[in-house]
Amino acid sequence: MLSTIIWLPVLGAALIGFWPQTWSPQRSRFVAWAIAGLTFLVTVFLALKFDFQASGLQFQEHISWIAPLGLDYRLGVDGLSLPLVVMNGLLIWIAIQSTPEQVSRPRLFYSLIFLLSAAVAGAFLAQNLLLFFLFYEIELIPIYLLIVIWGGDRRGYAATKFLIYQALSGIVLLVGFLAWAWASGSSTFTVEVEALASTLPMGLQLILLSILILGFGIKMPLVPFHTWLPDAYVEASTPVSILLGGIVSKLGTYGLIRFGLSLFPDAWNVVAPWLANAAVVTALYGALVAIAQTDMKKMIAYSSVSHLSYVLLASAAATELSLLGAVCQMVAHGLILALLFYLVGVIEAKTGSRELTQLQGLLNPKRGLPLISGALILGTMASAGIPGMVGFVGEFLSFQGSYSRFSAQTLLCLASTGLTSVYFVILINRALFGRLEGKLSYLPKVTWEEKIPAIALVALIVLLGVQPNALVRWSQNTTSSLVAMVAEHSPQQVALTPPAAQSD
Repeated sequence: MLSTIIWLPVLGAALIGFWPQTWSPQRSRFVAWAIAGLTFLVTVFLALKFDFQASGLQFQEHISWIAPLGLDYRLGVDGLSLPLVVMNGLLIWIAIQSTPEQVSRPRLFYSLIFLLSAAVAGAFLAQNLLLFFLFYEIELIPIYLLIVIWGGDRRGYAATKFLIYQALSGIVLLVGFLAWAWASGSSTFTVEVEALASTLPMGLQLILLSILILGFGIKMPLVPFHTWLPDAYVEASTPVSILLGGIVSKLGTYGLIRFGLSLFPDAWNVVAPWLANAAVVTALYGALVAIAQTDMKKMIAYSSVSHLSYVLLASAAATELSLLGAVCQMVAHGLILALLFYLVGVIEAKTGSRELTQLQGLLNPKRGLPLISGALILGTMASAGIPGMVGFVGEFLSFQGSYSRFSAQTLLCLASTGLTSVYFVILINRALFGRLEGKLSYLPKVTWEEKIPAIALVALIVLLGVQPNALVRWSQNTTSSLVAMVAEHSPQQVALTPPAAQSD
């Protein structure tokens, strides 16, 4: 079943890309839409069959591949990866649904989208370090091409910058994986937590963990490794922005938990305060820079930098509540960011601009974009953590679980959520209110086909906010087992009470 999630999109890419040559753009789009929908249904079926009472890997697949290198085709899914696999399937469908029929070179476009889907799913499912690295690197190729061919005016610069940063991330991770294999004397790269934990000296564990933090920190990204993100997000087309912000960035946070926290629990306890401090810097920096933006898409891009740092804070704390919150925050961040990027894409398509200095009155019920504007208000509220939406679930669990260990850092990250309200109020006030004048007097109507992605994402954001157990139950046992392992390897606390006086 897991291989189906990876190889069905690959077959879809081959089908659309190579046969038959006489297909019209509309037929190519319909076939891509159908294959993406089928892949998403497979992930939903996987979730329904998943035993959320178990904490270990399920639906495992293993095929010996290149034994001398320690490279095996080994797949598995647990409560950490399952929500991300399902979200990947959903956002691929959303991206294709949001692609205009008149997109240039549609066969190549949809083929690259499917290759990206397969690579991301493979990375989430891989249980071999080298296999993970292969999928991690493969996804760079379709993203680079998607940006450089269908991107904005500065697409060449943005795509090249993205490729350089992400290639550096992959090189750093490969060095870390190879160094671990050399240091441990292992002949396999299979992820086996029981065999890997605490088998190396603490100094070496700290070095290896620091390498992984650097590699995954570039992908997230953390400040100061974030400079590729605004350019890539802004210059990418709307469907690609949805995938970049919604799911690709989660490879960094997922990898940090899967290969950092899980494999080096001793060292994780040592570096956790530094990670919490890095989360604070990233959260505040992203929020403050977002306030200064007038481009709606760039504002949302910097808000992504800020909000994804909450996952790092929660992972650093490594309590049962915070780690569960980290998974929920990854899902919430993906859904909310996908909604916001899609809505900004619709606004730009209808008005010709996404500059706050040129937009106003979009909430006008007759001549404006009332449904899109209403969904934008809801999306910004969800991003700000308003109760009743999935954003609140992720942030509340993350902060509540982190406070017991990093109270000061948690409070500072809470302050960044207040700044979220500031820049999104600026966005709403400038773009949605006021009078429609000049070229904005009569805007084209939004078709029902264009409304479907927004309605689907809004429904999920509200549903998971009102009924969070539909999300947390899949991950609770897995995150609890991770926390138990970290606690087992935490430094022993010295008793403060002196021993009782011994009698003569």
